[in-house]
Amino acid sequence: MAGLTSRERVFLALVAALTALAGAANYGAWAPVPRFALATLALAGLAWIVSFATEALGERFGPGVTGMMQSTLGNLPELFVVIFALKKAELVVAQTAIVGSILANALLVLGLVVVVGARRSQDGLMRFSKRLPRDTATLLQVTVFIIVLLGLSLANHDPASHHVKAISIVGAVCLLIVYLTWVVPYLRSDTLPGDGGESDRAADGPRLSLRLTLVLLLAGGAASAFVSEWFVAGLEPAITQLHISQAFAGLVIVAIAGNAVENAAGLNLAYKRRSDLAISVVKNSVAQIAAFLFPVLVLVSFALPTTLTFALAPVYIGALALTALALWQVTGDGEAAEFEGWALVALYVILATLTLYE
Repeated sequence: MAGLTSRERVFLALVAALTALAGAANYGAWAPVPRFALATLALAGLAWIVSFATEALGERFGPGVTGMMQSTLGNLPELFVVIFALKKAELVVAQTAIVGSILANALLVLGLVVVVGARRSQDGLMRFSKRLPRDTATLLQVTVFIIVLLGLSLANHDPASHHVKAISIVGAVCLLIVYLTWVVPYLRSDTLPGDGGESDRAADGPRLSLRLTLVLLLAGGAASAFVSEWFVAGLEPAITQLHISQAFAGLVIVAIAGNAVENAAGLNLAYKRRSDLAISVVKNSVAQIAAFLFPVLVLVSFALPTTLTFALAPVYIGALALTALALWQVTGDGEAAEFEGWALVALYVILATLTLYE
């Protein structure tokens, strides 16, 4: 544990205790609301651990590699939530979990990161590399293209609407090929800290050893997956007791809790003026969910009791299409002002309000 301050050690112990307590509440069948609250607190604490370890890792690697690793671990909860839901034949929960994760990252998390980053900038503009925002928008647009086409086909009841599963398989394979042809060159071209990167680098080298950093990152990500499962297990009885709609729970509560890692990491990095890494964490998550996790789950679902396809309800199709456009508009030029961040947050608040009445 060398390199950690006494306060950081206390916080790690507190998160471990909260995680253990959340597990005891889950397996001990405590009352729904306390069980749900403990899982939420534990998930937030684990998000801090992953955020802290990600920052330490960023002292060794460039923002692309760091953001990709953090996003991969941060997206583990979504993977487990969707698979668990499909095993239980809860297709709506699976769909809203994956769509909600895309929308929460692309609108709420990114918007708040832009607000914090712009406020911390001297001229009120958060600046970052143009490549990742443009690449993410392209990957998201390919995913939305498949979803919109299927939605139009189903709405018109044309012959193709009877082959949704076959079209989804082809679309998933195409998406994975596009994603892989993007991610390999992207990671190879990543720059190391000090190669014209960010201003807030540690001059004396990494504070934590690589071994401790990786242990914290892997332990935090793995524990987040377990706690997310406990969170979902307590979600349905909690929302019933609190009188919350299932659509709101899936697209808002589950999405925000499942993306707690990205929330904490992105905001923390933006506050420390590490704009490229902050944007990388959030944007990599959006790209990974839309163009990798979604198609992988579509293919995996054919081995499960319930099949996941790219066919979604019209309101979600519209939300995804407009989100892709907003993403391109706000971040495509490599800079964003505070009001643009608030605009993204406003879009998410409007969507969340709509789901209350679904």
